[in-house]
Parts: sequence; structure tokens; C-alpha cells
Amino acid sequence: MFWKFDLHTTSHIDQLLDREDVTLRELMEEEDVLQECKAQNRRLLLFLSQDHCMQELVSLITEEPPADLEEKTRFKFPNIACELLISDMTVINDKLGGDESLLEKLYSFLERDPPLNPLLASFFSKTIGNLIARKTEQVISFLRKKHSFISLVLNHIDASAMMDLLLRLISCVEPAPLRQEVLNWLNEERLIQRLTELMHTGRDEERQSNASQTLCDIIRLSRDQANQMPEATEPDPLLVVLESEENVAQLLKSMFEGEKTEASIVNGTQVLLTLLESRRSGLEGLMELYSQGCERSYTVSGSILRAIEPHLKDFQQLLLDPPKKSAILTTVGVLEQPLGNARLHVARLVASLLQSSDHSICQELCRLNTMDLLLDLFFKYTWNNFLHFQVELCVASILNHSAHAGLQTPALQNHEENSVPVSDSQTELVLLLFQQCRLVQRILDAWEENDKIQAAGGTRRGNMGHLTRIANTVVQNLEKGQVQSQINNLIKELPEDCRGRWESFVGETLRETNRKNTVDLECQWKMAVHYQFGFNDEEFSEHDENINATFDRIAEINFNIDADDNSANAAAFEACYKERIQQFDDCEEEEDIWEDKAINYATQVKSRSRYTIIIYVFKNGDKYLHLWFGVSLSSDSSPKDPVRNGQRGRGSASEEEEEEEGASPPSIQTPGSEKASSPRTPQSKPSSKPQVSWGYQRFLIHKGVVCACRFSLQISGIRCAGWNVNMNVSKSFVSVCMCLHVC
Repeated sequence: MFWKFDLHTTSHIDQLLDREDVTLRELMEEEDVLQECKAQNRRLLLFLSQDHCMQELVSLITEEPPADLEEKTRFKFPNIACELLISDMTVINDKLGGDESLLEKLYSFLERDPPLNPLLASFFSKTIGNLIARKTEQVISFLRKKHSFISLVLNHIDASAMMDLLLRLISCVEPAPLRQEVLNWLNEERLIQRLTELMHTGRDEERQSNASQTLCDIIRLSRDQANQMPEATEPDPLLVVLESEENVAQLLKSMFEGEKTEASIVNGTQVLLTLLESRRSGLEGLMELYSQGCERSYTVSGSILRAIEPHLKDFQQLLLDPPKKSAILTTVGVLEQPLGNARLHVARLVASLLQSSDHSICQELCRLNTMDLLLDLFFKYTWNNFLHFQVELCVASILNHSAHAGLQTPALQNHEENSVPVSDSQTELVLLLFQQCRLVQRILDAWEENDKIQAAGGTRRGNMGHLTRIANTVVQNLEKGQVQSQINNLIKELPEDCRGRWESFVGETLRETNRKNTVDLECQWKMAVHYQFGFNDEEFSEHDENINATFDRIAEINFNIDADDNSANAAAFEACYKERIQQFDDCEEEEDIWEDKAINYATQVKSRSRYTIIIYVFKNGDKYLHLWFGVSLSSDSSPKDPVRNGQRGRGSASEEEEEEEGASPPSIQTPGSEKASSPRTPQSKPSSKPQVSWGYQRFLIHKGVVCACRFSLQISGIRCAGWNVNMNVSKSFVSVCMCLHVC
């Protein structure tokens, strides 16, 4: 037996530690030194925590290794030293955080002239960050005594490790009172203002980029922590400064003062976009907003909008005269004047500002005719889908945003006295879109031009998908919505020939395009399912040919059945599954999958089983969600399914063997059919195809959400257990998230 042999291995580190003259370098040469350290080898930890060893470890991560060493081994020991220092061993943390001489040696790394070695900077940042999390009070007290600490960190902000260090100071300090003290200290050091100054056009691009990313991360971290700790009595001083009108104005001044460079425009706009991001207000509120199709969950601070408004003309000028860029070669040819990242970010900013529904902002955009310029770029750069998406968002915000006005317009922070009903600015924007921007005429002209190109054998233009979605948005708001009457009047005011072209386009061309984009994709999906599992999907509801069927409604395929839970259809469905599926209660005694069992070695044929889970979702009214779980089992060599020893439903095992598996779940009556279809008998299929057994589980929908801790069901002798069930149900979409286990 194996225990007759001495397989016990003793670490060579223990043998080295037996020597009195052993050195730190000798121990670091051993491959398992980190493993032994994290395994809390007491002798090794006591050795490492000696003064001379700790001094040498800190020296390794703060001093440049000799330049004459091979590049692949030059940073070997500094890397190992860093891993030992951040191994989260209490004795090492106590020694490093409690010895001020070690902290001074570590801090001296910041006092070097830039640029820092990026690898050593990362070692330094990791070590200090670990101490901030583990020895918070000692390290914070030490850093606050260093009056030049923030200045030195910002002096080396071109190294991304310094950015990480600042974020750790903001996010890793606990408890809450100490964190508030740190935030107040950073605010007293004018951290936000000094980072904003680094965004000036004359600064190094790497420093600008890191400063911008730091500001964006501080905004998100501060807002997330404010949401997680609503009981906090004091506001986050850094966030207050970031959202102040003075700071936003200073940021914009840094972007546009002097020579305008693409780096300063892009980095500054990224900070503005982060400030305009929605603030999450809890899972329930977020799910409700998502189900209504509205992504923004709070109104933007009025101080941010008031600071941006005077500079909208500067952003407009960027669209007309962007920073110069040389021609580039693309897959569709040479682009003499590329769109550029600066103009793309301006388009993103305009889309975000339109979503705010601020009256003054919308009026200024109308006066500048910014949407007309964005549409010009949309049709000029036919292959830039990033731009197309932003222009589509702008059009959708103008036409759809009034539907969610109740969620967004009340009480714009700090300027309630200037609030104006959204309908005023909405009317102006819609009027601009259809009259000055000539949206309808542009859609028709672009479509006809694309048809000519394709008829001549050319390639379909790259913006046609987004143009289809824009056209569908216009049609949807022609049929319903708060601006329906206004759009109808504007359509009637079109020249007669243009109005006739539009009606023909909507009734024929657009309808046919939507049909292809939904039906053809659905057919391809069904063919893939049939090829893989041998299903004949006659039970799925037919497509919706309404003109409003946009691409997004592909998610509805096979998921929605409009039937009242108390109707005859539901009763037929209940009767159908009760005949086939035997329900199992969670309270019944379940088999322990971890229990030791006797192993039978007499089996002559080895087989490996593979399970495939298929899930069909049926929404029956607004009360219940029905899930059919299909389990297919394939075996490499066993001639007989090894799990067909259980019972399915209420029939006997012999009855099950006569019934062929692999059938799809029973059909459900759809609206308009006379009676519920009975379970179909599947056609015989080649034996090489996987065989499928079906199980059923019903869930109760509460406020559009299904949450369940766990469930289990038996499918032809196979037990399926599910847990962490979370399903979100809206009128057009069902998302299912759960953990499944088959045994």
C-alpha cells in the first residue's frame, strides 16, 4: 500500500532555517517561499520579521536593481519581496506598520525625481495600499504628518500606481468616522482642484489621462459609498467639490484655454460624462425604471448643467473645426478627414445632456442647431457605428424623453426656481428635428441612395441599421406618445410628394425591413434549435408584423403568451403538466450528494454521461412564470440510459420506456386558437441525437420580479436543483438568472 513508502516531503526552507548563517536571499531563491509564508510557517515568519530582513525587503521594492543584471531576473527579488510584504500575515503587517523607520524608508520612494520606475511604483503602491487596509490608523496618522504627501503623489501621477494609491485612501479606510476624517483631510489638501488643474491643455498627455481617470473613479466611488451608507450625517466633501459649479467651470476652462488638443478635450469630456451619469437608487427602483425603458434614475445636479451651458458653443465649434488629424487607411478605403475621438466625445456629451431634459440646455442646443450638425456627421461618416449610436440616442431622447418626464424633471438640484415644464423644450426640439434638421427627408434620401448603391452591386451602407431604428422611433411616436399630435402635424406640413414617399416607405419598405430583421432571425434560431435537438417548434407564437417591432423585440421570441391565469387556456396547461410531471416538495427528504456511497467495481462497460440543460420560459398573464427544464443525457458507450430508473409524472416505469423521449414541452394555447394543444408525439429520431426529458416549475411574479432561494425537481430519475433564482419580467423581455445542478 502507498503508506509503506515514505512520501512525506519536508520543505527545504525548514532545512535552510536550521542554519545559523542563512540569508534572506537564499530563502527567496526557494520556489515555495511564498507558499510557506502564506501557510503560516512560524519559523519563516519569525525570520522575515527580523529588523534586518524587513529593511532588506523594503529596500528591494524601493531601490532600482543593478542595471547589469539580466532583464528577466532583474526584478525577480523585488517582486518576491513585494509578495512577502503584502502576504497579509499579521506579524509582517504589525512590524511594517508599527516601525516608523520602515515607513520612512518606504515613504522616501516618493521623494525621488520623476519619472518613477513603473514596476517599482506598483510594488510601492501595493505595499502602502495593504497597510492602509490592515493598519489603517497607524499609516493614516503617519501620512497626515507628511505635509508634502499629496504633492508628491500628484507629482508622480503619470505612473498609474499613484492613481491606485489615491483611490485606496478613499475606498479602503474604515470605520466610517475615520474615513470621513481622511476625506476632510484630502479636501483640505485641495486634491480635486489640483487634479483638475492637471487637465490643462499644456500638460503631459499621460498625466492628463491619469488625472481624468482618477476624477472619474472618485466620482463613482463616492456616489456608490453614499448610496451604501445613507445614514451618513456628513456629505462627501470630495463629491461636493466635484459637482460644484466652480470646479466644473475650472475644468472647462482648462479644456478650452490655449491650444485645443484632442487629449485635453477627450479627458475633460470623460469627467463631464461621469458627472452626468445616473445615480443608482436601489435594486427595486432600478428594476422598475429598467422595465419602463428609462435608464436615468436621478436628476443631474443643476450646478453641473449651469457650468456646461456657456461652453456649449465651444463644443459646437469642435464639431465644425476639430483638432487636425492625418488621413487613415480603413477597410473601406482611405479616410481623408477622420471623425476623431474629440468629436465622438462631443456627440456623447450632447446625448447625455439631452437625457437630462434641462430647459436651458435644450434651448441652447436648439439655438446652436447642434442636432443638424450631428445628423450631417451621421450621414457623412457612414461606417462609424460609435457615432451612429450616439445620434440615435439623441433622436430617441428628443422623441421619447417626455414619457419619463415625471421621473426626471422634478426638483433639479440647486435651481428649482428656474425649472420650466419639459413640454416647452420638448416642443422646440421636436420642431427643430423635423423642420430645420429635415429628419424625414434625410431618412428617405439616404434610404433611396443606399438602394441605388446596392442595385449597382455595391455594399450596404454601415449606418442603415441605426437609420432603421431611428425611423422606427419616429413611427412609434406617430402612433402614441405625448408628442404624437405634434409629429402628425409636422408630417402633414411636409410637401405632398415627400409625404407620399414617407407613407409608402412606412407601409412597405420599413415594414418589410422589420419583417426580415425579426422573422428571418427567428427562423434561423429555430433551425439551429431543430438541428441541435430535433425540435419542431410549431407551438411558438407567430411573429409580430406591426411596424413598431424594432430589433429589440427579438428578445420576445417564444417567451410571451398573452393569457389570463384564470382562463381556460391556463386550466388546460395546468392539466397537461399535472399528467406528465410529479411535483416534489422542498420539505421532502433529499439525497445528500456529498454522502459517501459504496462503489461497485463490477461494471463492465465504462460510460461518461453529459447533461445538457434547455429552458423554455412561458409568461402566463402577469401573475405566473412557467419554466420547462429539459435535461438531455448522452453517454459515450453505455447502450442504455443509466438514469431511466426513476419515475416521471404519475405513470409507471414501463409506460415511460414505451414513450419516446426527446419531445419538446407541451404546447400552450395562444390567443385566437380554439383549444389547447395536447402534447405531441415526437417523430422518431436517429439514436445519435441527445434524448430529452422534461420537468416543470412554476414561479409567482411579484412586481415584475421573481426571486426564490432554491427549488428542486425530479426529471426522469434525474434530480435538478436550482438556487439563487432571480428573474426580471417586463412586457417585452424575460431575463432568467439562476444556478443549476444536475445529479
